[in-house]
Amino acid sequence: MWALRAAIRPAAWLSRVVLGRRAPRPAPPLLVCPERAFAAFDPGDLKGRGGGGRGPPADGPRSRTGEEPEDAEDEEEEEEELLRRDPLLPVGTQRVCLVHPEVKWGPGKPQLTRADRQVAEAESLVHTLDRWSVVERMVVPARTPDGKVPFSRGTLRHLTEKIRALPEITAVFLNVERMAPPTKKELEAAWGVQVFDRFTVVLSIFRCNARTKEARLQVALAELPLLRSHLSSTTRLDGRGGGSRYIMGSGESLVQVQRRLLKDKELKIRKALDRLREKRRLLGRQRRRREFPVVSMVGYTNCGKTTLIKALTGDDAVRPQDRLFATLDVTAHAGWLPSRVAVIYMDTVGFLSQLPHSLIESFSATLEDVAHSDLVVHVRDVSHPETELQKATVLAALRGLRLPAPLLDSVLEVHNKVDLVPGYSPSGSQAVAVSALLGHGLPELRARLEDAVLRATGRQVLTLRVRLAGAQLSWLHQEATVQDVDVIPEAGAADVRVVISSSAYSKFRKLFPESASQ
Repeated sequence: MWALRAAIRPAAWLSRVVLGRRAPRPAPPLLVCPERAFAAFDPGDLKGRGGGGRGPPADGPRSRTGEEPEDAEDEEEEEEELLRRDPLLPVGTQRVCLVHPEVKWGPGKPQLTRADRQVAEAESLVHTLDRWSVVERMVVPARTPDGKVPFSRGTLRHLTEKIRALPEITAVFLNVERMAPPTKKELEAAWGVQVFDRFTVVLSIFRCNARTKEARLQVALAELPLLRSHLSSTTRLDGRGGGSRYIMGSGESLVQVQRRLLKDKELKIRKALDRLREKRRLLGRQRRRREFPVVSMVGYTNCGKTTLIKALTGDDAVRPQDRLFATLDVTAHAGWLPSRVAVIYMDTVGFLSQLPHSLIESFSATLEDVAHSDLVVHVRDVSHPETELQKATVLAALRGLRLPAPLLDSVLEVHNKVDLVPGYSPSGSQAVAVSALLGHGLPELRARLEDAVLRATGRQVLTLRVRLAGAQLSWLHQEATVQDVDVIPEAGAADVRVVISSSAYSKFRKLFPESASQ
């Protein structure tokens, strides 16, 4: 075993797994999460982000599976170990040359967009990274954006001359979804700097913005395909290119060991995510048991979902940020409809065109909350020049989540940032135009939300006559939303206007058969 340890020491990520080294545990990330809630909510319902918290305190009740506190501590320590990994991108100030391969014809030609807009989005991705800036932009013809080398030999030679002539460039961002490892190696050898693709850049942004344990584990899961693609069958145990390919007596090459360890790591991450998913499902069952309507806000990244939730709830603890992928965790926010019905707004991770499949797959567990909501609100940035492409991207992602057909058919579309488009009017009668930042259109949106929520949850507005001496009125205050009480002194009764669900109304009729609706 000592030979194995000495041989694999250069591979930092591998040495930590094999040798069991543990770096000092980092301080837990600070959560920017509103603590406001209704009095009727259990603090655990809206606290944390989609079940990504640390669970009950040590002196609290045991989990449903009967785990001992020591087991929970071991699991938490193992999860922290899984989250320790090397940077994907170089640290420090980086001056980037952005190279965009433009496919002008054929099946690889992108629809509903132009090269300059794709370059602008790619540049915004780079600027999201701390101390990264774009100093040069190059749009070059390409045969296919995802080939081994997307350029012709002449184009590659021209690019090489230009990049080599710019000594200030420290990295190249090739705006393709994924680069094959041989392509990356060939381009880095030709250009003399590190080359990164869209997948690596987006993954790094996700890693920087992940705050809860669940989000960090999901990002770690999405990184595994990248780590696997970097494994090379020519790797030598001593790191110098010589010696035996096999570990002493094991019959395994170093690459086989690396693949096995990555597989073990994947199984552990999925197990940890399953534990957190079960916590989130438990909270979801509690919300459904209390019949709180859930409204999920979805949309393209940086479309204004969080700003809209802040405007609807009035919660000052919600802090929107004007940057890509500011939200990576599903967060729950308490609000009220005009009828005084309590509602939960769910903020979700934003979508992006050409978002790598492994990222979507890794975050599918978090997006399960959308499937269990009563209403989906699609927030669009209508001031963006590619708003139609963004809409198509979001709708394709929602279809990929296999949402129930009634939920998908009832999506409410909200056109945000209309203050940036003078004279804007939505073309479809179903859309609502708003400015979440300035508050324009919010009364109409609240009315539409209430109508859609009441219809989706089977709630109805009724006027019930109840006796003042009985328990009906207090029961209605507890199980329904009381809008108005008109006392009739001479009858010893009151007409109560309520918003009540079908199940609650059935219970009311069984408990108080003498009460009648007006």
